[in-house]
Amino acid sequence: MVESSMKNKVFGVHISLERTIYAIVDIRGDILARDEFPSTDYPNINDFVSVLSERLVDMMLTNNCMEGIRSIGISVSNANPLTNCLENAVNLPWKGVIPLAAMIRDRVGLAVALANKPHARAMGEYVFGAAHGMRNFVIISIGHGLGSFIFSNGIPYLGSDGYAGEVGHTMLYPHGRRCNCGNEGCLEVYTAAKGIVTTAQELMAKRSEPSLMRDIEKLSPRKIVECCEQGDALAIETMQLTGEHLGLGLANYASLVDPEAFIFTGGVARGGKWFLDKTEETYNKYVFNNTKGKTRFLLSSLEDKDHDLLGASVLAWQVEEYSLFT
Repeated sequence: MVESSMKNKVFGVHISLERTIYAIVDIRGDILARDEFPSTDYPNINDFVSVLSERLVDMMLTNNCMEGIRSIGISVSNANPLTNCLENAVNLPWKGVIPLAAMIRDRVGLAVALANKPHARAMGEYVFGAAHGMRNFVIISIGHGLGSFIFSNGIPYLGSDGYAGEVGHTMLYPHGRRCNCGNEGCLEVYTAAKGIVTTAQELMAKRSEPSLMRDIEKLSPRKIVECCEQGDALAIETMQLTGEHLGLGLANYASLVDPEAFIFTGGVARGGKWFLDKTEETYNKYVFNNTKGKTRFLLSSLEDKDHDLLGASVLAWQVEEYSLFT
């Protein structure tokens, strides 16, 4: 039987600590409609799922595409694509193991694919971005946390339980800073947003020289980079130390997986030269000799505002179709 119409759109959803963004995305990666709401307004997961589901249905009705949406892809930290559950989220208010995909599928009536942010971003880069045509690469996502995802021989690598690529929780310094995961010395607490601020605060506490950072009430990586751009020596040292930490962690990583490229995404990665040059320099100092100088360091070519939505849309195209509307 010849079908009279084709489902040529999906939902891409990105859930972060502060906000949830959702959009209708077509098969070419064009974003046709977009909206968002504060995640922080819904500390109860059932309330959150109800609101998200209602908004997705409203968007379908408003855009007259109830029968044209194939599925839903969701990017969210600590999502496990093998179980389709949100599992023991470190930086989100919803704790324990939550069958998030099933909860949304049952309310909206569409198939749901779930993956953590680095996984979704890797899919977006592979289809639409800097990794197009690559077979072996690693996404490094730096924001509130430090995440990564591995593509090996053109295939997403998940590991036996879906947790491959948790580089943020590899140990950098034994008995180092306490991490939200419960361990000490994780790479994340030296290279993600809070860790960068901690490094700046430690430097200012140890040293007496003036710094623009001392006058900033709420310090952030973006503010530190702004200080770097004004020639602030302590701010520059903060970002250089961050680059050293990250370069050492990635050297250990690459000695195991041998990627052709690291592709950096996330707001902190936009700090660019103030720490990525140092990251690459440190990386080549410590990486296995036979791969020294061969790995490319690239910034994502996708716009930050679209990145997670596009990655989530790729996930949506890959899930087995299910719908209450046909």
